[in-house]
Amino acid sequence: MESILSKYAKLLVHYCVELQPGEKLYVKSTTLAEPLVREVYRHALRAGGIVELDIEFRGKNRIFLEEAEKHQLEYISPVYRQAMEEFDAYIYIRAPFNLKENSNVPKGKSGIRSRALKDLSNTYFKRTGTRSLKRNLCQYPTQAAAQNAGMSLEEYEKFIFSACNLYAEDPQQEWLNRRKDQQKIVDLLNSRDKVQYKGEGIDITFSTEGRTWINSDGQTNMPSGEVYTCPVENSANGVVHFSLPAIYMGEEVEGVTLWVKDGYVEKWEAKRGQAFMDKVLQLEGARRFGEAAIGTNYNINRFTKNILFDEKIGGTIHMALGQSYFQTGGKNQSDIHWDMIGDMKNGGAIYADDEKIYENGQFLF
Repeated sequence: MESILSKYAKLLVHYCVELQPGEKLYVKSTTLAEPLVREVYRHALRAGGIVELDIEFRGKNRIFLEEAEKHQLEYISPVYRQAMEEFDAYIYIRAPFNLKENSNVPKGKSGIRSRALKDLSNTYFKRTGTRSLKRNLCQYPTQAAAQNAGMSLEEYEKFIFSACNLYAEDPQQEWLNRRKDQQKIVDLLNSRDKVQYKGEGIDITFSTEGRTWINSDGQTNMPSGEVYTCPVENSANGVVHFSLPAIYMGEEVEGVTLWVKDGYVEKWEAKRGQAFMDKVLQLEGARRFGEAAIGTNYNINRFTKNILFDEKIGGTIHMALGQSYFQTGGKNQSDIHWDMIGDMKNGGAIYADDEKIYENGQFLF
């Protein structure tokens, strides 16, 4: 019987990044994910790929930020640069040792490093947006991530594998089925120009004229299960309350409400974390939306403090402040992309050109 990690790796290599003979694949993770990295390496070689590995040990980034001088902070690995500029595929397996590892690192050094990587980051966003770099972000279960989600490691493993459809006999076919189902949703939404989210504390309308709804079917993120777009930048009006905690840069903000006029967040409130939110919303581009989306993965049915999973919770919507996705036609630019999630299962509704298409966490077609 094929192991669950072999099924996971096969899904990542053959479905998510569709690796072809001769294509170059860059795999990034930590030593904790060695069992999955080994299987990805095996299946990538069988597919005929050229594989480069970037495996971090415990505390590597923190040591770097504490000890590196300016010239070291500005240095970029030529292998990493080549991967972002020229490689065909990139799999990033998140497997954290400690989710608070980078707390209280020297802020000035973090800024130098971010500025050094900015041009390469822009290249990454553009290439992944057009899929000239076939990227997939996924998760390997570690004790730190399980604890953060409020689960035992065994429970967290089952949660991840279920969210990725790995218990199915043919996980790839499950994702192809989801792609087909979600295509009906994006086809309808792409034929409409106005969208309204309504629910408890939510009544916000925005235009998607000239924008594209994307079918997120597990190729870019594993797991996935969402449809998303970017509102026209000056079009959103109303109020939106996010019932789930909004997490950014390790900070947890609860009970967020935004009041929006002509696409601009004029007023905001948080029941917890107001000071942090005040600071973030002063950043350039942070008070306009870079994304509006609907979660469709009903195997993800609980909040885990991990946006890779939480934004896909079936029966939720989310909106992100800051950077737009190029592939949707969005134009807002910012150093942040902060996803915020609202539950729609208790009376929530979505309207497209004034027609109700969604109610109580489910589409009506």
